[in-house]
Amino acid sequence: MIEAYHRPDSVDEALALLARQDVHTLPLAGGTFLSQSLLSSVALVDLQSLGLDTIQEKGNKLEIGATVSLQQLLDFDVYLDLKVAVRHEATYNIRQAATVAGTLVSADGRSPFATAMLALDAELYIMPEEQEVNLGDYLFLRSGGRSGQLIIHVTIPRNVKFGYEYVARTPADLPIVCVAVSQWPSGRTRVAIGGYGDIPILAMDGPESDGAVSAAQSAYQEASDQWASAEYRNNVVGILASRCMDNILDL
Repeated sequence: MIEAYHRPDSVDEALALLARQDVHTLPLAGGTFLSQSLLSSVALVDLQSLGLDTIQEKGNKLEIGATVSLQQLLDFDVYLDLKVAVRHEATYNIRQAATVAGTLVSADGRSPFATAMLALDAELYIMPEEQEVNLGDYLFLRSGGRSGQLIIHVTIPRNVKFGYEYVARTPADLPIVCVAVSQWPSGRTRVAIGGYGDIPILAMDGPESDGAVSAAQSAYQEASDQWASAEYRNNVVGILASRCMDNILDL
């Protein structure tokens, strides 16, 4: 139940509202993932007036405002395979409302977008701490609760080669297995895999691409659930990782 609604005009005002201890207060952006949090009384802090809905190129990085919608990101000049992952994340109507930060905060292991952003080594700028937090660390620690904090923007590199591949029961379904690979000009290679569990898995972050396929397979040795067996995922993830590497070499 919504106990109170606030629409602050500044980040400082929003942070003050979120930091209150006397009432459970949640940020509201797109609202697509909020229903599960309304089982108890909550106060909502609407982020629409904070100016966090812009995308800016800053050198070799892309700074994506927390309340940028998935559709805004899809319409921007980003990696083609990142666009594939965004389309795979949600339907058109949901992409119009769902925000970048909100999607990452609520993502589980089957999220194509979170898997892609993990491979891209996305960083979240969080206030009031004013610190950059690696997405992998954020996803791992988020169960401990981040009361009073607000994601301001998400940053990804612009100068990498990026690939994304997936297998799903139907084109409209979330993946049973997905793989995202990023490679920097230095040769540094990150492999993230999704389709299973509570969060996507970073299978590899190394100085070169050797071992990317075997790293992906090792990470899914026990990835069994109602959607697929571990044996199936282990076989498929190797194929998808190999495709990603081949695609990156062709870029």
